[in-house]
Amino acid sequence: MIIIQLKGGLGNQMFQYALYKELRSRGKEVKIDDVTGFVDDELRTPVLQRFGIEYDRATREEVVKLTDSKMDIFSRIRRKLTGRKTCRIDEESGTFNPDILELDEAYLVGYWQSDKYFRNEDVIAQLRQEFQKRPQEIMTDSASWATLQQIECCQSVSLHIRRTDYIDEEHNHIHNLCTEKYYKGAIDRIRSQYPSAVFFIFTDDKEWCRNHFRGPNFFVVELAEKENTDIAEMLLMSSCKHHICANSSFSWWSAWLNDSPEKMVIVPNKWINNRDMDDIYTDRMTKMAI
Repeated sequence: MIIIQLKGGLGNQMFQYALYKELRSRGKEVKIDDVTGFVDDELRTPVLQRFGIEYDRATREEVVKLTDSKMDIFSRIRRKLTGRKTCRIDEESGTFNPDILELDEAYLVGYWQSDKYFRNEDVIAQLRQEFQKRPQEIMTDSASWATLQQIECCQSVSLHIRRTDYIDEEHNHIHNLCTEKYYKGAIDRIRSQYPSAVFFIFTDDKEWCRNHFRGPNFFVVELAEKENTDIAEMLLMSSCKHHICANSSFSWWSAWLNDSPEKMVIVPNKWINNRDMDDIYTDRMTKMAI
C-alpha cells in the first residue's frame, strides 16, 4: 500500500491528489492521509472535497503500520534495539523523482510539484474534469458572475499577486516575493503581443495592488463568496486567456487548467529559496526575472 500525506493549501493538495490519481492508474493500492499533515497547521484544512472530490482515506492503523509508529511498550523497546522500520519517504527536493512512481509500499510526505508526476493522458483528463467546476456549482453572487462575463469578453489576463504570508518573518527566508519590477515586466510582455489586454488582479493584498496598478485596464477582483472563495478565484483565473503567475501552486494550477494553445503563461524564474524547483516549470511557461 502507498499512503500520500495531504498537507498545505489548495494548490499543494491538488498536486498530492494528482500523484494519487497517477499511482492508482498504474494499478497501485493508494490512499490519502488527510489528518496527520494538518495537526500542527492551524491555518489549513483538507479542501479537495470543495471540488466534490472523493478519495480512499487511510485509517490511523494503516498510517501507524507504514510508519512503524505503534506506541505500545514492546514496539518502543524494539525500535530502541533495532531501529524504526518505517516506509516513510520525505521529498528531499523539488526535482522530479521517477522512483516515486515505481513504489508499491510507502508513506509519502511532500508536495510533488511537477506535472511529470501525472503524465498519463487519462489522468490529465480526469483531473481537468474534477478541478474545472461549472460556474453555477460554485458562484452564487452577482459580482462573481459579472467578473466572469468580463473575463470571457476581452483579452483577459489573470495577474496573481501573493504578499501577506510571503513577507512575514516566518516565511520570508523561504519564499521569494515577486517584485513590482517582475509584474510590470510581465505586463509589458503581454501587452507587446496583446495591446488591448485587460488585467484581472487576484491578491491577498488589495490595497497595495490598487496603489501600484492603476488604469482602466486593471481590475482588483473582489468576491462576495464565503465558503468557496478559493475555488471561485481559481475558476475565474483559469477562465482568463493569459496568466501572470506568482511563485504559488495556486497560480500554477489556475494556468494549467486553461488548456488553450494560444495562452501566454509568465512565471518568476526562481520559485523558492531553499530547494531546486526546476521541474515545476512546464513547456508552456515563459520565465522572467523575479
